[in-house]
Amino acid sequence: MLSHSLKYSCILLVLLLGSCKVATVTTQHSSVKLPETFTGNSDTTSIGDIAWKDFFTDPLLIKLIDTALHNNPDLNIARQRIEFARASFQLGRGALLPSLNVIASAGVDKYGDYTMNGVGNYDTNLSGNIDGKKKIPNPTPDYFLGLRSSWEIDLWGKLRNQKKAAYNRFLASQKGRQAIVTALVAQVSQFYYDLLRLDNELEIIRKNIGLQEKAVETITAQKMGGRATELAVQQSTAQLLHTRSLEGRVQQEIVIIENQLNLLLGGFPQPIERSNPILQQTLTTVVKSGIPAHMLRHRPDIRQAELELEATKADVTAMRAAFLPSLTISPYAGFNSFNASVLFNPASIAYGILGGLTGPLFSRNLLKSNYKQSQAVNQEAFYNYYKTILNGYQEVVTSMKGIENLQKVYDYRKQEVDVLQNAVSTSNDLYVTGYASYLEVITAQRSVLEAELELATVKRDQFFSLIDLYRSLGGGWQ
Repeated sequence: MLSHSLKYSCILLVLLLGSCKVATVTTQHSSVKLPETFTGNSDTTSIGDIAWKDFFTDPLLIKLIDTALHNNPDLNIARQRIEFARASFQLGRGALLPSLNVIASAGVDKYGDYTMNGVGNYDTNLSGNIDGKKKIPNPTPDYFLGLRSSWEIDLWGKLRNQKKAAYNRFLASQKGRQAIVTALVAQVSQFYYDLLRLDNELEIIRKNIGLQEKAVETITAQKMGGRATELAVQQSTAQLLHTRSLEGRVQQEIVIIENQLNLLLGGFPQPIERSNPILQQTLTTVVKSGIPAHMLRHRPDIRQAELELEATKADVTAMRAAFLPSLTISPYAGFNSFNASVLFNPASIAYGILGGLTGPLFSRNLLKSNYKQSQAVNQEAFYNYYKTILNGYQEVVTSMKGIENLQKVYDYRKQEVDVLQNAVSTSNDLYVTGYASYLEVITAQRSVLEAELELATVKRDQFFSLIDLYRSLGGGWQ
């Protein structure tokens, strides 16, 4: 017959072994098949490899970007997120090491006369081997001064995977900061070129105001000579007033863009120093996108999503290991006595060690819930990773096509502006000689103004497409 204690031990062992049953690990892996090229070009070089100080050549723009990288609020927030992730990683790494604590404790215990301690201590105190300092008092003080440690042995890799997850999230936070830098460089440069576009529009509007003022003077003189009507004077004057109102509108747009740019720079509203208007700026003629595999390695938001996916995979593995028993070793050493006067006596030195397996029994439902949640988070991270890749790929293709198509638009618009500028000159000459009406003069002036403004916008859009391509290829954080 087995003793009761042995029976209980067997039952506990069976329960402990039963708690070792774990779920099957199902995690999503960061393997997405991409097309081999973006637009059929297999050249592996990419403008995304160029440092932003080399990609942009305008010294005033470079100065603005440098200011933004030092003072931008979002970037400063990202730096603190990196520090938070670094601290989490240090915490996860420390979990693998044993803890060591200095313990100084004092207590007292009053035991009853009809207890094991009561009877045993009473009988012990009657022994001839017990002198005055060794007699056990009742109540019994307890003094301890020493070291106590606890160390969980990572049998199943739970702590290692928690550390791995924290480390990947730390790396992901760094990539997140790089993604913010990339976006910030693109935003600052686009605001800058938008200001250059507005400068160009302001210059065009003021030039047209001068032309329209001369037209009003001409039509007024024609009216005085009986060759034009008051209606012609009124309509030409109305067009002049409309163009002057455009000047005020553009000036307000400049204020808005300057304030938005100053926000990115981390400063209060002030004028932005800039170079020549956008029609006097030149675009780079060398545009290389590289291959999609290069984008995967270089684009920060894709690398961030990939690291987040790896972190969730480690979380799933760690949660799976939580179903298994954990082995904890707890040694201690120090001075222990119920008599304070002999606490530091060498005979009071005490030490010991306790090791034990701890397995979950009644918390398995909680563990299953946490495990399923970790699997769902892993699945979500995979879809986010896949979505980020799709978004990056379409951004590259859209920007490349935009650069190509906008160049055609610009060429046609430039020809249109040249033709309409000649038409304005021709309409004025014909009007003076009586071969054209004032409506033809007004129409020609309105058309050339609209075409010149549109030309500046197309040139701005060309810069935007180039900047978007640079950003979408992962350029800007270097």
